[in-house]
Amino acid sequence: MSLERKYQNVDDFAAAARKRLPRIFADYIDGGAFSETTLRRNREDFDLFALRQRCLTPLEPTPNLTVTVADRVSKLPFGPGPVGFLGLYRRNGDIAVAQAAAEAGIPFVLSTFSINGLGTVRQATGVAPDFQLYLDEDPEVNAAYLESCKANGVERIFLTVDTAITSVRERDVKNGFRSVDRLTPGLLWQFMQRPLWSLDLLIGGFPEVELVKGRAEFGRGAMAQAGNLSRRLDKNLTWDTVARLRKEWSGQLFIKGISDPEDAQRARAADVDGIVLSNHGGRQLDHGRSTVALIPEVRQALGPSLALFVDSGFRRGSDIVKALALGADFVLMGRPFAWAVAANGKVGAAHLISLLEKEIEITLNLMGLSSIDELRREGRKACFQINSNSSLHGQQYHDL
Repeated sequence: MSLERKYQNVDDFAAAARKRLPRIFADYIDGGAFSETTLRRNREDFDLFALRQRCLTPLEPTPNLTVTVADRVSKLPFGPGPVGFLGLYRRNGDIAVAQAAAEAGIPFVLSTFSINGLGTVRQATGVAPDFQLYLDEDPEVNAAYLESCKANGVERIFLTVDTAITSVRERDVKNGFRSVDRLTPGLLWQFMQRPLWSLDLLIGGFPEVELVKGRAEFGRGAMAQAGNLSRRLDKNLTWDTVARLRKEWSGQLFIKGISDPEDAQRARAADVDGIVLSNHGGRQLDHGRSTVALIPEVRQALGPSLALFVDSGFRRGSDIVKALALGADFVLMGRPFAWAVAANGKVGAAHLISLLEKEIEITLNLMGLSSIDELRREGRKACFQINSNSSLHGQQYHDL
């Protein structure tokens, strides 16, 4: 079966990835906090919004999807967000996704929890990635992170602030992710059921998190390092932390994990370049609000000048169009790229980008639009909130 027929959407990649990955890693990608209510809301709430269809308008043959966010041009309004341990799902997974992004002309954000490090990714792509920073409890470790960023030409740091308190992801607890640091009989059985993934492990050896490789306090091997990285997260993050990092880092700085308008308003005074509206993909606060529903309120609180990235729950090109119409500048996607690279490596990641690009183009044209700039000018006229009290037939819409 051809690639185009086998993978027509994100769900196709997810299904293939689950067949290839041991359950411990598939569940780590898929899972959310506690009852996974926020995880579900992130998807369900896209159905609260409808797009406006327009006909008989002159259109460009190919819509212009280029955007400029915080003084950087991207050929598409979305890109791979940071995902930990991509190299566990597919050998050199971080490199594969970064290469696909670089070839598409879109940014790639590397996680502190990545298998491939900053220097390795830069050498493989010729482009310095952006960096998602998790602050460690040890200031010397954080200084080493920043030094690595500077040495490798990183221009943007995304300080993640919503994981100082680690939530419970019940799938991970059952599987022992972050608590198992060696091969157990249960893990061995899981690995034996996934021969292709296991063969890759035997050939290449069990990977390590390159950024902390050789540091005894983090242990050896990605499983042990995963647990130690999580346990060592700075639990005392405050706005003073942001202010100190702002003094230490001269490049662009974004706060990732803002999901409340009051916090977005405070970010305006923090001398940052923007925020990522994120609930960590439903992996932190259970029974929280979806990010797509929060976009208008957060944009109003943030103001027009700071960049507003958004993530959590995005799967379709129409999802991205809705986010941009509601006030976001750029969409980051985590799980979809984890699934794509796990299923089919760099080819999978590149095909995912192509699928989403085509979905956005078709969606815009059916809305009578030829560019992202036109979509933004239309704004809330192009995206309506469905009145939940209306019947299925004759639904009423109103501007947000």
